[in-house]
Amino acid sequence: MATKAISPINVALMMFLILVWGSSFVVVKLVLRDNITPIAIATFRFMVAGGLFGGALALIRFRRRKYKILVERKDLFRLLFLGLVGITFFFIAQYSGIQMAGASVAAILVCLLSPILIGFLSARIFKETLTKKNVLGIGIAAAGTFAVIAGGTLSVQGNPMSFAVGSLILLSTPLMWATYTLAGKKMIEKYDPFLVVAYVNILGAICLIPFSVAENSFSQVFTLSLNEWSAILYLALTCSLLGYFIWFHVMSQVKTAVASSFLFAEPLITVVFAAVFVQEQITLFTIVGGLLIFGGVFLVTNR
Repeated sequence: MATKAISPINVALMMFLILVWGSSFVVVKLVLRDNITPIAIATFRFMVAGGLFGGALALIRFRRRKYKILVERKDLFRLLFLGLVGITFFFIAQYSGIQMAGASVAAILVCLLSPILIGFLSARIFKETLTKKNVLGIGIAAAGTFAVIAGGTLSVQGNPMSFAVGSLILLSTPLMWATYTLAGKKMIEKYDPFLVVAYVNILGAICLIPFSVAENSFSQVFTLSLNEWSAILYLALTCSLLGYFIWFHVMSQVKTAVASSFLFAEPLITVVFAAVFVQEQITLFTIVGGLLIFGGVFLVTNR
């Protein structure tokens, strides 16, 4: 049973998590500059991550003979759903959005809207009523989202239409992450969190392969530089292997709303990294919209 309090160890784990996840948006933006497609980055990242998870499961099974690595058949389909929603479709959309709209906008829309959707969907699933404050928060967050997208379209340097389309694609990612989080929480109540995350990453990687075959992504494997492979390894090792495990490990011990609240700080990390490493322009619309979304999320999640 999840507890209300969060231990100092879990706080430290979540701080590490938002640091690596926040930086990942910028790492992806840097790799995209080398004309590597979003699908290729996602596929290479999760094929490496899937291999790491598979090796880790084999090691755990070798050291702990009683550790069960098989799941029930009905749960395999649920894990496949998690792999599609939380890996395959999520990262195709996120990386495409980063390419068209930028790392900062991606982080704001994903990280600040995810908690609000998690809170809303949790209320619907567990039959909790929404207060006037919650409804007001949703409205404020919606206004902030409009400010980020519409303002960015007016002030962005480059193709405004590409920015708008990328932002709309990114709007699908909070819904997918909320679905993945709530459905995944059900699974970790039955299985070990690491086992769940391993299955999700491996299945998500497998489901990315047809997309890569369709666009001939694998032809880029031999053309990647050492820096690009280092970036992919960073994404696979820290953001996937460690990150996904930390996310579900902490959620298995605290309430979902508590764990998701740490995502509030992630856009700040991304904005700083983006300004320093990829020279993204942070507009007034981005700042105001981000603050509005943050305020709306606070009203929805604060009890």
